[in-house]
Amino acid sequence: MSVNTILGAIELGLLFSIMSFGVYVTFKVLDFPDLTVDGSFTAGAVTSAVLSIAGHPFLAILGGTLVSCFAGMVTGFLHTKMKVNYILAGILTMTGLYSINLKIAGGTPNLSLFGVETIFTKFHDVLASIGLPTSMLDHSNLILLLVIVIICMLLLYVFFKTQMGLALRATGNNEEMVRASSINTDAMKIMGLGLANGFVGLCAAIYTQHQTFYDISQGIGMMVVALTSIIIGESVFGKRSVLNSLVSIVLGAMVYRLLLSFALAQGMDPNDWKLLCASLVAIVISIPTIKTFIEKKRKRARRIGGK
Repeated sequence: MSVNTILGAIELGLLFSIMSFGVYVTFKVLDFPDLTVDGSFTAGAVTSAVLSIAGHPFLAILGGTLVSCFAGMVTGFLHTKMKVNYILAGILTMTGLYSINLKIAGGTPNLSLFGVETIFTKFHDVLASIGLPTSMLDHSNLILLLVIVIICMLLLYVFFKTQMGLALRATGNNEEMVRASSINTDAMKIMGLGLANGFVGLCAAIYTQHQTFYDISQGIGMMVVALTSIIIGESVFGKRSVLNSLVSIVLGAMVYRLLLSFALAQGMDPNDWKLLCASLVAIVISIPTIKTFIEKKRKRARRIGGK
């Protein structure tokens, strides 16, 4: 692979790690498999595209984040207040978002941001105005994404150390105990889902400006992408603490994109990649069960051998 290909993979890895932060909140912290992600990603993307085309790139980032955040809270409301099964709640929100996303885009399934001012072009102009060398200007996108990821990671780490963050973590760990401590677990779930999908929307809003296009199918499979990044990160780099887990997610996302780039460079059909990711997630999640099964087989064999 060329250096530019590797740097491009690292850029996308940094970008998608923001979405993985959100999935980490629901999947790991709240123990809530949120299927809203595929729809909320597209919602954040289309909101960003429309506002960017209107000439408001920074407002587009905020708008995409808030729209997706609201979508997550809707899922939380359906589950906690309407007593809808958590999987069905996510599916209902994701399904409804398809029509909403089309309406936001004016009925068109895709939008082009070619020639539209984005946060990346503005950041490039700022770096150029202070006289930075061309070598740094060529990697302005990478620098901006690195700054954004570090800020997101630090904010999430500080949040988890606050009283509200600790209550959120406790809700996912032992809901019955938290409820006995007079903490509103329903509010914690709604807030957690809103926070998680806010990160998903932030990623989508930035992604749309980075790729300079929006498509209605952008969100398909994003849940699996985020889970793959989390699992790769925790498997390779560990999860000893919250900060370690967040850093692992970023590194896992970059490894994931590098693996994808390498596979494509070797001639792999791009259409097969999501099947490979889904299979990888299924295998890794099944490892504890497989280990337990193997251990039982060994114990049974030892008992039979002892006789």
